[in-house]
Amino acid sequence: MRDVSGLRRDREGLTAVIEFLSAFTLFLMILTAFLALAQMQMGSNDPYLDRLDRSAVLGLDRLVADEGWYVPVVDGEADVANGTSAWHDQTAAALEEGRVRAGLVVDGVLDEERLAALSKVTEQAFAAGLGLDATFDVHLRIDVLDGNGSTESTVFEGGTTRIGAETSSRATRLVVGDGVLYRVSLEVHDGGRASSVLQVTEVQPHPDDGGPEWFEMHNPEGFAVRLLGWSFHVLDGRDTTSHLMLDGLISGGGVAVFTGDANTQEVGNATQVFDLGVFGLLGVGQIDVLPDDKGQLRVDYTDPTTSLPATRQAVLWGGDTGHILASGDGLTWNGTDLRDMADWTVTGTASPGDWTSVIGA
Repeated sequence: MRDVSGLRRDREGLTAVIEFLSAFTLFLMILTAFLALAQMQMGSNDPYLDRLDRSAVLGLDRLVADEGWYVPVVDGEADVANGTSAWHDQTAAALEEGRVRAGLVVDGVLDEERLAALSKVTEQAFAAGLGLDATFDVHLRIDVLDGNGSTESTVFEGGTTRIGAETSSRATRLVVGDGVLYRVSLEVHDGGRASSVLQVTEVQPHPDDGGPEWFEMHNPEGFAVRLLGWSFHVLDGRDTTSHLMLDGLISGGGVAVFTGDANTQEVGNATQVFDLGVFGLLGVGQIDVLPDDKGQLRVDYTDPTTSLPATRQAVLWGGDTGHILASGDGLTWNGTDLRDMADWTVTGTASPGDWTSVIGA
């Protein structure tokens, strides 16, 4: 049997051990908090990856939390008093000029009108509205699920792909729709490959009855794409006429008509119309800019981050191209290889603003 003093020593020793462990735990908590505030890494936690994870989760939370909000900008100042949750009713130009936080859910249900309105928002405005860092890019995909939880169809996909990005993070949420179930996935990247996929799908260099010259451009991207940095060049063998776009956009899935005279141009189902006659790039009446016999329309894109122009597309006719145009003839793409002129055909039936009629989509 131990005496009383021995029991007392054991009890004091145990107390000392507990106090030491408590103090050491408190020290580790303080150290962890300090390293987190200093954005330093301890163990397997990476503060930069944590930022991506938080951005994806918080961005998705804001997207599906409510119906969203739009604030117009007047003379460079936000007109907060005239803000509205009906952001989906605004035009693409208004959404680009103002400030929009896209929201898709009304009374707990994903709203199809707001879903469709995502095509009027650029990726940059979408990300900024969700409060994401300006250095991050996003990719959004929304699928309809069947009864087994498998993807039945993709109703929206747009944004920067993760190709070229060093790190990325994805957040996914299931959202109830009107009789359907949606899966909403938001990826956040640290510099993926930006989208520059606008496509010239029809060119009309020789219109009948003195009508304006025109060409159409399609945006296969889900989000709207800004035209800043895109340039058009008309080559006739002797001279080159060029124009650099500084503003404007093409809605997601939409088609824009670029014309020599917006007042007399047939636009069909075009989502946007741009008058390039005022810049001397396209002609109308007796003003002939696009050559009728032999010419080329070249499309370049300059990445704002590099300032290096790159040719995206060139449409050629006349000469040895095999595409000889008579009066009223134009060139249309058949939907296969965009850069192969063998996949372009001469047509006497113009269809401005309706590129799907060309490829049968």
